[in-house]
Amino acid sequence: MGQVDPVRLTLDQLRELRDDIAPQAARRSRASIRLRIERWRSRAFFIAQCALAAGVAWTLGRYVLDHKAPFFAPVAAMVCLGFSFGQRLRRVAELMVGVAVGVGVGDLFVRVFGTGVVQIVFVIALAMSVAVLLGAGNLMVTQAGVQAAIVTTLLPNPGAGFSRWLDAVLGGLVALAAATIAPAAAIRRPRQQASGVLSELAEILIETAEGLRSRDEEAVTDALRRARSSESQLDDLRAAAEEGIAVVRLSPFRRRHRGRVQEIADLVIPLDRAIRNIRVLVRRCAVSVWRDEAMPAEYPMLLERLADGTRLIGESLFEPAADVAAHRVLGELGRRTAVMPLPHGLSAVVVLGQLRSTIIDLLELTGTSYDDARKLVPLRLDGLDEK
Repeated sequence: MGQVDPVRLTLDQLRELRDDIAPQAARRSRASIRLRIERWRSRAFFIAQCALAAGVAWTLGRYVLDHKAPFFAPVAAMVCLGFSFGQRLRRVAELMVGVAVGVGVGDLFVRVFGTGVVQIVFVIALAMSVAVLLGAGNLMVTQAGVQAAIVTTLLPNPGAGFSRWLDAVLGGLVALAAATIAPAAAIRRPRQQASGVLSELAEILIETAEGLRSRDEEAVTDALRRARSSESQLDDLRAAAEEGIAVVRLSPFRRRHRGRVQEIADLVIPLDRAIRNIRVLVRRCAVSVWRDEAMPAEYPMLLERLADGTRLIGESLFEPAADVAAHRVLGELGRRTAVMPLPHGLSAVVVLGQLRSTIIDLLELTGTSYDDARKLVPLRLDGLDEK
């Protein structure tokens, strides 16, 4: 009586643990499924483009060039298209040269030395070496080795090597024709990515301001974590901008969007500087909270105004009128920092300096030149230099 059964207690704990884990596992499973579906949707256009280009390349090789098995035409089309728009012209050129090198080396070697294990090893190494000495990229080197292996193992009839090269040319040309049809999403994505990065930076600044005001260690630590991870979002923006530029250069149907896409690509450098400065700013705010260092009471409000300017820049990518508001907010903030008294304490000085530097970076995002941005964040009279 009154004694606890340890076995029964353990079973109850296991049931509770199971009840806790099951919902978490279900949520993770649903999140994983949604992520996979979203990934498929983002690649659906490329999948359809590659599949159709491969079918067209095989049809042309079979019925126009009259090749009985133009297997390399669809392969070349898919390889040249790939899953991105960048470097497609280069991929086509490398593929054609790689096939030519591989077929030439393979045909010559087989006619002189025949086939066998030793011959296969040697001819692949020789073909890839020739490609490397020609200054080839990875695709060309790989294709040289692949084609040398095919020639050595399949013992093609005379002229088959040239037919395979024609198949590669055909596949590459079909890929280039297919590449002129580009999805509008590749044009919209850079702007959406840039807006997302700016929105995240604004939220980080708001969270930092709230943590600094309430001296909340958990809040500033989370803000610092988000600031450090924001670099990956910039990498996504850089990739999206490069792909967008590749689309408008290659597709005649999208060239009218070139100016808009280039505008977003030009934001990457000043946005990179802003992210770095905000990361240092947030880290120093976190240090001041961790160490219980004194910080001017006005700083949280300054961070919130900086967040307002950042958010307005993100909105200006879709609503040009917001650009004027962002410029006004940041200009007022820059002038305000110039008349503030120099604070005491290392953290407070660093935060003020990083705040001023970030204002200049963000002003550049509004289209303001660097020199004009510096004028909007004037020199302090008490010795604190501008960026």
